[in-house]
Amino acid sequence: MNIVWCVIRISKLHQPLESYLDDIMSKVYFAGLRADGQSTNIPSKIQRLLEASQLNSVFTEGDLVAVKTHLGEPGSTTFLRPQYISPIVDMIHRKGGRPFLTDCNTLYLGGRSNAVDHLNAAIRHGFTYPVIDAPIIIADGLLGMDEIEVEVGLKHCRTVKFGTAAQQASSIIVVSHFKGHLMTGFGGALKNLGMGFGSRSGKLEMHKLAHPTVNQEICTGCGSCATSCPQSAISIVKKAQIQEAKCIGCGECWVACPTDAIGPQDPKSLIDIQEKIVEYCYGIVKGKIGNIGYMTFVVDVTPHCDCAPWSDSPIVPDIGILASLDPVAIDQAAADLVNKSRGLEGTKLKHHHSPGDDKIRAIANIDWTAQLRYAEELGLGSRAYELIKL
Repeated sequence: MNIVWCVIRISKLHQPLESYLDDIMSKVYFAGLRADGQSTNIPSKIQRLLEASQLNSVFTEGDLVAVKTHLGEPGSTTFLRPQYISPIVDMIHRKGGRPFLTDCNTLYLGGRSNAVDHLNAAIRHGFTYPVIDAPIIIADGLLGMDEIEVEVGLKHCRTVKFGTAAQQASSIIVVSHFKGHLMTGFGGALKNLGMGFGSRSGKLEMHKLAHPTVNQEICTGCGSCATSCPQSAISIVKKAQIQEAKCIGCGECWVACPTDAIGPQDPKSLIDIQEKIVEYCYGIVKGKIGNIGYMTFVVDVTPHCDCAPWSDSPIVPDIGILASLDPVAIDQAAADLVNKSRGLEGTKLKHHHSPGDDKIRAIANIDWTAQLRYAEELGLGSRAYELIKL
């Protein structure tokens, strides 16, 4: 895929893809992690991926280039290390761009729910000079309310609300850590872009139908869910009790529960949240056709999102790094690589260890393909891809 095709594809939103996708597959570039010298180390491989995939061409000299990544929840240790981001920032400088690292604040209580705590967490995690030669700008401001509203007129959302800095940036490079997620099956480029850039009100809209329920037979009444709830919507009366009127559907109780006693009331809500994330992606890319690129690291593939304040064991061995101009193709390729790998024993992946088994569904029991199907339907990319190994 090239930038010209991106312009054609995204400009024909809502039209049948078959008319212009025949015999065309998006290009996804892949580099493994083996190295036998300085010329094959990770920074060198990242540089080659940036060049081969044309991510170094999504901006021009003088552009403000947003490097969208996850700066790490305090307590987590598997977020992308700053040494992975640094070669991308260096490339932007060499090409005359003006890079900045960015993310939006979180909906849940934690170490990144406001810009002060968020910046402090990023600094503690090493996202600072001289490790990375770029400042950090929290895209939705001090309290997550610095937002722009863009009309999309789609199935779930009439408008989408996301961090102002995402709109004001000339270009975006989305740098994602591929891992599992209890509400969407996996978190990759689409989730990093759509949910990640959602402002506080945007995140509320994406989550609002995903209300949890408690399996009273499994619940031990430990109180972990109540402690994690940002709305104080959970009380413990021998077992956990959720006050639905207060619940915002953020999913923190699902992640916190050590016995998997908490899950969705309606499994369809997990399809809806995936589709809302895609609609947010649609709104964000709407004004940046040809000016967004994607790099995904398929390493430390944990069963939970990096928003959890801990890191569980990876469910598969480290795989490699992907780069593409197509967010749908890069997510599909990452998911395929994970499912083709051999699962690791002694992890949250209790079964489906053989190559080819659906490991993503095995850890979350979610139809994770919903986000890819809907993104393709909206013209954001193609699930058909050519994997080009460097």
